[in-house]
Amino acid sequence: MSNDTEQAVEHDALAEELETATSESSVEDKAAEQGDGEEFQQVSAKHLNNTANPDSGDVKLDVILDIPVTVGMEIGRTQLSIRNLLQLNQGSIVELDRLAGEPMDVLVNGTLVAHGEVVVVNEKFGIRLTDVVSPADRIKNLR
Repeated sequence: MSNDTEQAVEHDALAEELETATSESSVEDKAAEQGDGEEFQQVSAKHLNNTANPDSGDVKLDVILDIPVTVGMEIGRTQLSIRNLLQLNQGSIVELDRLAGEPMDVLVNGTLVAHGEVVVVNEKFGIRLTDVVSPADRIKNLR
């Protein structure tokens, strides 16, 4: 499965999950349907807003610091017809759209955050960041 297809499937799954989470039935209704006896307490947005004082500039990110994200490196892309894709076998070479030695893209959850070069650390591949995309540019690219 190609990276674009995987991202589309992941996007559709997340959209479905979001739709389910925001549907009209409440958390208590879902718990009652499951009948597991656990109690849930709904939290309104005003409770979440109390975690930081916007006037002081003190923003508490503790709530999101342990959320896992997917970090990936992309060395290049290409487009193939299904005919050519099916003809690939061991030893086939697929030409990518980048030149050798060009920086790789560093993606976090599919969003470009940096560029870097491949390094080897303790017999494992790593990446040395050479350019980090500014937060303003990251937000602009999301739209």
